[in-house]
Amino acid sequence: MRYKKTIPMARPSLGREEIKNVEKALKTHWLGMGSFVYDFEKKIQKYIGVKYAIAVNTGTTAIHLALAGIGIVPGDEIIVPSLTFVGSVQPIINLGAKPVFCEVEPDTLNIDFDDAEKRITKRTRAIIVVHYGGTACNMDRAMHMAENRKIRIVEDAAHAFGSYYKGRKIGSFGDIACFSFDPIKNLTCGEGGCVVTNKARIAEALRRKRLLGISKDTWMRYKNKRSWFYEVVTEGYRYHMSNISASIGLAQFDKLEGFIEKKKRIVREYDNFFKKIRGVALLRRNYSETAPFNYTIRIGRNRNKFIDYATKKGITVGINYIPNHIQPFFRKFSTKLPVTERIWGEIVSLPLYYDMKESEIQRVKKTVKDFMTDTAK
Repeated sequence: MRYKKTIPMARPSLGREEIKNVEKALKTHWLGMGSFVYDFEKKIQKYIGVKYAIAVNTGTTAIHLALAGIGIVPGDEIIVPSLTFVGSVQPIINLGAKPVFCEVEPDTLNIDFDDAEKRITKRTRAIIVVHYGGTACNMDRAMHMAENRKIRIVEDAAHAFGSYYKGRKIGSFGDIACFSFDPIKNLTCGEGGCVVTNKARIAEALRRKRLLGISKDTWMRYKNKRSWFYEVVTEGYRYHMSNISASIGLAQFDKLEGFIEKKKRIVREYDNFFKKIRGVALLRRNYSETAPFNYTIRIGRNRNKFIDYATKKGITVGINYIPNHIQPFFRKFSTKLPVTERIWGEIVSLPLYYDMKESEIQRVKKTVKDFMTDTAK
């Protein structure tokens, strides 16, 4: 039997507020980077508790910009967990650097610092820590590893906008952190991202690089008499956020805490139910500090069969993620990562989004239970 209405794995929550804000942006006739973007950056600075926020067009370009801003050059080595979205890795390649893949912890899917530390060499310039699913990595350990070494900690916080680590917002400490505001994140801009830092020198470099190395963007130039004049002072990219995207993000800010609390409730309900089902392994989460992005469980060697089963039941599930070290393009950087390879064959992500109805939550729970019960026979 196939259900007529499919439950998506993720979906943005949008309403009149977003439509109204986009209309405001359109009526200004200034659709590129302008006042809406600057207002959005100020909101982020206040929310995270940082001095500088640089809004960009995607989470991937945020990582690329961050790495470029801290001076990554060809030949440098960047340690990164293999079990992450490819957007964490392609920016390393784009800069001519070498990705050094490492293991993840089985119970969090966050970076395994013991394994990462073994992979540090004289050419290691940075470690990318990925806060998987919104659960914070051990940032004390990360900063300790970087101490007395010329290594930068770059936080891939694409999943973790709104999460905390020991009472402090993710992104409020360390060298530099990158966020994503794509369609299915806890806060969406349609497409968008942001880099945050407390270091003035890095922030200034990022601002110039995000708009083709131009010293002042068009909005700032048009405030002055010589609006036609500009200077290119460094290499750069066309990575800036648009006013339209920022207008969506500004409307989402007022709803963010509600989004997070609803998703926490669903995650708790899932955990309380699935922990009683034989064969299902849950990830370790700190409910008080995690703003959940996705909901991933481990179900062993029958994972692929479950995906087919859930699809037939009208439930969209997925895999976050296929390890990068086994991808064809990254094969020359491949290494043995037995834990990652075992874990990725077991993980599956279930539907989780703010507008989920109770009936949909119950359908997901029943589908997992029925499958695991049948396979246990």
